[in-house]
Amino acid sequence: MSDENIIEGKNAVIEAIRAGRPLDKIFLARGTSDKALGFIASNARNAGITVTECDRRKLDAMSVTNGAHQGVIAVAAAKEYCAPEDILALARERNEDPFIVVCDGLEDPRNLGAVIRCAECAGAHGVIIPRHHSAGITAAADKASAGAAEHMLVARVANLTAALQDLKKEGLWVYGAEADGDAPLWKTDMRGPICLVIGSEGRGISRLVRENCDFILSIPMAGRVNSLNASVAAAILLYEIVRQRHE
Repeated sequence: MSDENIIEGKNAVIEAIRAGRPLDKIFLARGTSDKALGFIASNARNAGITVTECDRRKLDAMSVTNGAHQGVIAVAAAKEYCAPEDILALARERNEDPFIVVCDGLEDPRNLGAVIRCAECAGAHGVIIPRHHSAGITAAADKASAGAAEHMLVARVANLTAALQDLKKEGLWVYGAEADGDAPLWKTDMRGPICLVIGSEGRGISRLVRENCDFILSIPMAGRVNSLNASVAAAILLYEIVRQRHE
């Protein structure tokens, strides 16, 4: 069983049910009186999903997040990735300027999940990740997204540079974020069709991807530490975009 077939944690499973994701079975901790788990069991059965109560030791053995399952694990079909064109189509359907987040080699699934959560909350139309040297939508990413991954279009591409070039042909401006960026965050216009690139935890944005960015943004840093966690940086950048879009 692949990590991408496992969904762990109350919020992640609840959002999977709400999103209508095909679930084969849900395993619940036996003898619990937790209201959230009762809610999951009731809604799962109403949706025709098999619910099985089991010992917590079985859940611990199934867990791929070091036992952080909160008493519930769902077994699902692997997350279906979309194409970048599907994300653009969603923006057109909503009659909105495209708003896309690109994760350039985030290898920690918890960081990826947190970025997806921020993107979904900020109203982004989709997230693009590379097929290689990057985390996918695993159980850890799904749990870290608090279920947001169930509602967000995620495209997985073989060549991130080529994907950015295609987006630019569609009229999107590409903004990357780096500590030495020459476009100050608070002074840069980020309205209109936009693609925001978040670099990897250690290396930041790769050279070829950086060369295809129209702007390299910098977040003001006043402390002694000169960098932020990828998901924290993403949240700051995303909500500056949201603020500008609602001016």
